[in-house]
Amino acid sequence: MAKFFGTDGVRGLANTGKMTPLSMMRLGQVVGKYFAAESSSRACAVIGKDTRLSGDMIEAALISGLTSVGVDVKRAGVLPTSGVSLMTKALRADLGVMITASHNKFPDNGVKFFGPDGCKLSDKSEAEIEALLTKPEIEGVESAALGRMSSPGGLQARYIELCKSTLPSGQTLKGMKIVVDAANGAAFATAAATLWELGADDVISIGESPTGDNINAGCGSTATDLLSETVVKTGADVGVALDGDADRLIMCDEKGRIIDGDQLLGLIATSWKAQGRLRGNGLVATVMSNLGLERYLQDNDMQLIRTQVGDRHVAAKMRADGYNVGGEQSGHLLMTDYSPTGDGTMAAIQVLAEIKRQGRAASEVLNVFEPVPQILKNVRFSGKSPMAHPKLLAAIETAQSDLAGRGRVLIRASGTEPLIRVMAEGDDSEQVNQTVDDFVNLISGLA
Repeated sequence: MAKFFGTDGVRGLANTGKMTPLSMMRLGQVVGKYFAAESSSRACAVIGKDTRLSGDMIEAALISGLTSVGVDVKRAGVLPTSGVSLMTKALRADLGVMITASHNKFPDNGVKFFGPDGCKLSDKSEAEIEALLTKPEIEGVESAALGRMSSPGGLQARYIELCKSTLPSGQTLKGMKIVVDAANGAAFATAAATLWELGADDVISIGESPTGDNINAGCGSTATDLLSETVVKTGADVGVALDGDADRLIMCDEKGRIIDGDQLLGLIATSWKAQGRLRGNGLVATVMSNLGLERYLQDNDMQLIRTQVGDRHVAAKMRADGYNVGGEQSGHLLMTDYSPTGDGTMAAIQVLAEIKRQGRAASEVLNVFEPVPQILKNVRFSGKSPMAHPKLLAAIETAQSDLAGRGRVLIRASGTEPLIRVMAEGDDSEQVNQTVDDFVNLISGLA
């Protein structure tokens, strides 16, 4: 059987392979049994989704599977990933389920799972569920013990209030003109409303008209041209872009310049340290974060702890070692004082509050450090992954030696596609470009 879990839950082309209704029903049964075994009472799941056309189909299949093994299901409807995580904990559920393919286009879909603490599943839990999926058919409960489905009202409103509560005490966003791009996704009805209710003078909303097939289509955190153009055209102070499930944040300043997750992490960490709120005197990020961020933190007596790619790995490290700020260059920003998982709206509130506090233009506040040149390219392969090939391993060792002290190289396999991701960064942009090109050519020959 094909492996179900990737770097962030289950993901694939909707209505094919592991994303068919039958596969999703089976997954619902297995996950339901897994969590029911850990529950001291009748198990309950909270299930939410983004705006994809296939969301209803997958939701119905998962609910069928869950209820067939005696798990009650509370439907949250369209809600950001963090909202599902928070409602799982608030409603004292045993399991949270978010139907989303995050930043992918609408033909894809996926499922993310949360435990009763609202945290994403550990590698151990995913491996145990994978093992259960290989066993014979799950036996359902008797008719009288079937799970019940309900649709609690007001969960979007509860989520908005939780987001609003993260604004520093005594502050408002009064005087700010903000463009918000919700990617036609899960936050289409919550993101702009939250910032408006926090006092912003004007909130210009784009990407707020989902049709089922336009999520992340030319908008959102992975397609930021529309955000930049709208900010400049309208004379806004700043722009906010989320992805399809609203757990990522990318911003732009008043000049339309894009600000990535590394810059935002540096700003939040600095702000929180000044307030005496930063735990661990640093932050957790992945191997993809720019060397410039690491140097900036060191220069300001903070530290950067790196993990493998994936915000759940960042979150696990934060929990294990007591950090409360972490995230990814791609825009997953985690502030565990507020939410167990990444939340784009909550992160935006922290950044907007700091811009307002400093009373300076976004272009001045958000340019926290000078990034070093960084190049990332993908090489597709067929058949066996070339990651373990002796020639590639030797080339990695040589490149690391050549860049030591002035940069670094990272070669890794994608967790969701047959791709090798090649990244190099360093002070010498010419050397960085040449290093990446050499690896692309080598891997292409091996693949």
